[in-house]
Amino acid sequence: MNLYSVKMRASRAGEHVSGAEKIVEASAAAATAARLVERALNHEKGTPDFVNVKLSAPGEIIRLKALAVTNNVVASAAEGRELAIELLERDGIARAREIMELLPQTHSMRGAMLIDADTLERLDGDGERGVRATCMDDAESSVKGTASGKNHYAEAMVLATKVQNAPGIIGEICVSDDPAYVTGYVASPHLGYQRISAIKEKGDSNGGRIFIYRGRREDVPAAVEFLERQSVIVEDVPVLDSPLPERRFSGIAAELTAIERAGLMRECRVLDKASRSLRRGGVLILSANDYLSLADDPRVIEAGVAALRRDGAGSGGSRLTTGTYPVHRNLEAHLARFNGCEEAIVFATGYMANVGTIQALVGKGDAILSDALNHASIIDGCRLSGAEVVVYRHGDLSDLARKLSLCREYRRRLVVSDAVFSMDGDILDLPRWLEICRRYDAFSMIDEAHSTGVLGTCGRGLAEHFACGHPDVTLGTLSKALGSEGAFVCGSRDLIRYLRNKARSFIFSTAPSPAAMAAADAALSVLESDPSRVDKLRRNAAFFVEELRRRGVVVETATPIVPVPVGDEHRALAASQALWGRGILVPAIRYPTVARGAARLRCAVCAGHDVEELAFAAQAIAEVLQTV
Repeated sequence: MNLYSVKMRASRAGEHVSGAEKIVEASAAAATAARLVERALNHEKGTPDFVNVKLSAPGEIIRLKALAVTNNVVASAAEGRELAIELLERDGIARAREIMELLPQTHSMRGAMLIDADTLERLDGDGERGVRATCMDDAESSVKGTASGKNHYAEAMVLATKVQNAPGIIGEICVSDDPAYVTGYVASPHLGYQRISAIKEKGDSNGGRIFIYRGRREDVPAAVEFLERQSVIVEDVPVLDSPLPERRFSGIAAELTAIERAGLMRECRVLDKASRSLRRGGVLILSANDYLSLADDPRVIEAGVAALRRDGAGSGGSRLTTGTYPVHRNLEAHLARFNGCEEAIVFATGYMANVGTIQALVGKGDAILSDALNHASIIDGCRLSGAEVVVYRHGDLSDLARKLSLCREYRRRLVVSDAVFSMDGDILDLPRWLEICRRYDAFSMIDEAHSTGVLGTCGRGLAEHFACGHPDVTLGTLSKALGSEGAFVCGSRDLIRYLRNKARSFIFSTAPSPAAMAAADAALSVLESDPSRVDKLRRNAAFFVEELRRRGVVVETATPIVPVPVGDEHRALAASQALWGRGILVPAIRYPTVARGAARLRCAVCAGHDVEELAFAAQAIAEVLQTV
């Protein structure tokens, strides 16, 4: 049989994007090469600027029987990593945890790290290249492959089978660098192929592999020679079992159990809105985003009630059919004037505003630059858009500029950031950020959910705070400082007309209720007529921070969002529950809202708090943190 090895390697700006290899009959070589090129050009990590395809005779081929497969379903990536360590330890690799901790060092390597199982000494000799296991394929890849020639499971099985047949290799850890593929595996001659359903978070483009060796140093070259040059065909790759229907809810139950054990279970707490002051014997709410305390303002309430009586309980349709009332257009015009923009458009929620706006502005062939700590609604909008998403380090504008400079070939570039980051309380450096966006002709979009009504002398947000220009797209919410419900986008007349016709979450959603729109309009009028509320909010936040620090609680913030670091998820939950027992509601913010091990108490100060309440809360927090 006349066979050819068809190898594809793709990169962009020198960084690996995709790679694959097939061993096929000569008659299929051209079609296989075409499929691999198609695969390279449609990779989750983006479009490469260099694709190399190499055809060569594979040399002598040995045939190996595929490893036995065990499919391990886990509830989280963290549980998956722990299982990988446990499996290797069970197989006699005592330093498995330390080996797992080396995995980040492989992220930038072109091949695998080869280490001694007992000393952890590097044996590959080239820290950047590592060992590249090549010259291999599945005997039935043409059957098992997809239209683009890609089958994660079959390719991983081929690799694992070859590696575990190399002399001296006793184990392997592998994590894919495909951001859409969270499954990984560990393998050994005794364990076989242990597939783990989640070993990293979705969207993480970091991957790598470690080959674990035990034997004489003089035999290492033979192992490397086998891995890199011996041609292998793997036979009888097992079909991966599909989950049976009756397992569906057992899987959900297992995930719930894992969430609870990790201290990450969330429940809804029912509160009586009328009892918000300690002096009235109720609960002190130190968690609401009603920063200016306008949700309780009689003028705001009366405006909502009047609209309810006049226009009814609901809008009755989408904005483009029967759902637009005068109160919607009045609010949009008011928001545009308040923000110094040409026009505004109202959405039902902030989540829908972010998802709809991002999806309207960018798609396949475009690039989004997104801050690493952006809100989940921005992250989801990015993922759903189909554009390539490039995450830059939180607040690191040099990293943003560097990554933007590599995205010139995209049709459109959108840079998106929170104005105030909701879990940390820090502020975007808008002037520098805008300069970088304009330097590279990128759309600029900020989410002012936590800065409208909070920053600037009159609460007009980040541009007023810095006395600088506006971004192309300013998104804000009606549900925080303005005390109502809904969200808005402000910008040029063309931008708003475009969103009205392209933003699917606007087009295909029932319009917000007239009552909510009227209440938000009234709140905006109250803010404009009495900006002293913004100053009261700042003074309250500064007082609360000082009270915490005076009692030994270390906090850093530039806004009324005051995160109190705790670290451990269970401890944060215990602290929140202890404060609830004292009549104070402060939520424990845990993974996945923040990074694992970075749990915190998130305090939110409002203009309506008085200093006695804030001092009481600061004392309670300090005492509770000493006891949990």
